[in-house]
Amino acid sequence: RKQAHGLLDFNDLILRTRTLLSDERVAAWVLFRLDGGIDHILVDEAQDTSPAQWDVIRLLAQEFTSGQGARANVQRTIFVVGDKKQSIYSFQGADPEGFDRMRDLFSAQLLEIDQPFQSTTLDYSFRSSPAILGLVDQVFASQSGLGSQSVHLAYKSGLPGRVDVWPVFQKPDKAEVRHWTDPLDEVSTDHQDKKLADTLTSHIQDLIETETLTQLDRKGAPLHRKITAGDFLILVQGRQKLLFREIHRACKEAGLPIAGADRLKVAAELAVQDIRSLLAFLALPEDNLSLAEALKSPLFSWSEQDMFDLAQGRDSPFLWRSLQNRKADFPSTLQRLTELRNLADFKRPFELIEHILTSQGGRTALLGQLGPEAAEGIDALVSQSLAYEWGSVPSLTGFLVWLDADDLEVKRQMDSVGDKIRVMTVHGAKGLEAPIVILPDTAERKDPKTRDIVDHRGLAVWKPNSKFIPNTLTPTLDALKSRQLAERDRLLYVALTRAESWLIVMGSGDIKEGRNCWYNTIHAAALAKGASPYITATGVGLRYEPIPWQAGDLKEVKTTIREACVVPDWVAPSSTTPIWPIMPRAPSDLGGEKVVSGGLTQSNSNALRLGTAVHLLLETLPNTKQSSWSGIAARLIDEDIFAAALQEAT
Repeated sequence: RKQAHGLLDFNDLILRTRTLLSDERVAAWVLFRLDGGIDHILVDEAQDTSPAQWDVIRLLAQEFTSGQGARANVQRTIFVVGDKKQSIYSFQGADPEGFDRMRDLFSAQLLEIDQPFQSTTLDYSFRSSPAILGLVDQVFASQSGLGSQSVHLAYKSGLPGRVDVWPVFQKPDKAEVRHWTDPLDEVSTDHQDKKLADTLTSHIQDLIETETLTQLDRKGAPLHRKITAGDFLILVQGRQKLLFREIHRACKEAGLPIAGADRLKVAAELAVQDIRSLLAFLALPEDNLSLAEALKSPLFSWSEQDMFDLAQGRDSPFLWRSLQNRKADFPSTLQRLTELRNLADFKRPFELIEHILTSQGGRTALLGQLGPEAAEGIDALVSQSLAYEWGSVPSLTGFLVWLDADDLEVKRQMDSVGDKIRVMTVHGAKGLEAPIVILPDTAERKDPKTRDIVDHRGLAVWKPNSKFIPNTLTPTLDALKSRQLAERDRLLYVALTRAESWLIVMGSGDIKEGRNCWYNTIHAAALAKGASPYITATGVGLRYEPIPWQAGDLKEVKTTIREACVVPDWVAPSSTTPIWPIMPRAPSDLGGEKVVSGGLTQSNSNALRLGTAVHLLLETLPNTKQSSWSGIAARLIDEDIFAAALQEAT
């Protein structure tokens, strides 16, 4: 598909650039041209750089170390900054070992031409308090995944900090007996993830109402203020887990301001599914399920009783036919659906969706029931309808097929969501920070799965069944597993270092002592740092607080009050028929029979025949002699309209 449309994605650009700079036929000329235009190369987040990207950097810097360049008076440099401890994107090709390889390569090349090479480390952390950094160093004192010793210096040495470790929410010994009518996806009230989410939400409410947070001003003087919802960042290891959904559910039920998920799959959004069901019905009115889903959605807000009344004992196998036969019972719904059906064959998918959302008030209805976070999914669907029209002939059926085949994922900018609780994955939180970080997903995880295709000494090898792995492949698989486990340690490092002042650690499930999991690792480190018993809502936990929590004066938090926006009347869709100005009547609008020269009275069919005949004569006769026009016309035109057509044409 990319080739058919002449498109290149980000990976294509990297690979083609590497190929261009490596091609012996043109590489020397390209590098010569670049030699006159590149003075400095800066590489940021080098720990996330892939081998292909390193190859491009190496080839671009090749001229830097080849001796005197095109401009001998220019000092050219390469500056690389990165933290191997934060390399967590191996699934995108990141190679933390490439950082050391390239450092050694550039060092050797620069020394050969007597150019200085400097390698330095920055141990200061400008974000976290000494309490957080002390725990981090203690956690990784016995962990080997970072590749180097964890030693931090706190730039904010006077900033108070806390580390709380809550008791584990254990899996219930006996599952709750559920009624057979309960939905299969409904979470039982005694499920450990549900209990953790409810307790976590209650704790956040208590902190917002009663607790303060100490910060340092620009001069380094301490002050404390009330905690707000925007101070919380909740990190999980995966979005597919039940815990992720339960935390969102609990926060919404408690009325806490919470941002949506950091990433959303457009097709999985409820608002998008509702619109898609309505579109599917418009494309195929016999689709009973899609019509039922649309009627139950916020777009029509039918109740269970309404659906039952329509479906039970209906006079037709099709819901749409039954709905038409009961016009008096559901006039509004029938009127809206009939309007959309009349438009479906003529409107483009984008126009049809816009009509649903705007003219029929669908956007307001969806956001009113699903919350403002549903807007991003709706906007993404509208954008997808435009993208579909860019590459295909627009049709409703074609758009639905294209939409089902697409797997669009939208990334939210979580650093600009305002004063709201953020819930996201550790991968998504890299580069972000928050005064209070909560880690609820700390239970033991399954061993990382090895890819089906393994790189074995430069060869692509299909990984065999574990029972039949040959001895020659075992070291390769063991090394790959070790790298995956090391990345899991680095993921924990990134999670811990997002916190500025307060780290709250929780866990649920089957967490047993001695098992290798984040909870046990952090719990042991807190004990080693001298944490004290701490009474929580669910039992005795631990609290590590080396510096008194409150310091300085209480500062009032300034809240920005947004002025109400007055929407002009012309923005709202009008339900009245506009009054058009009186325009002069055209002759063709006068009505009555039209009489052409020659006395031929036109019916619709004769008028069409006459017009076609006149056009044919106008195309043919000018290329012939005038004396032969009558004979040619007689051969081309039917006898009953011959005279009228010839007179009109000549």
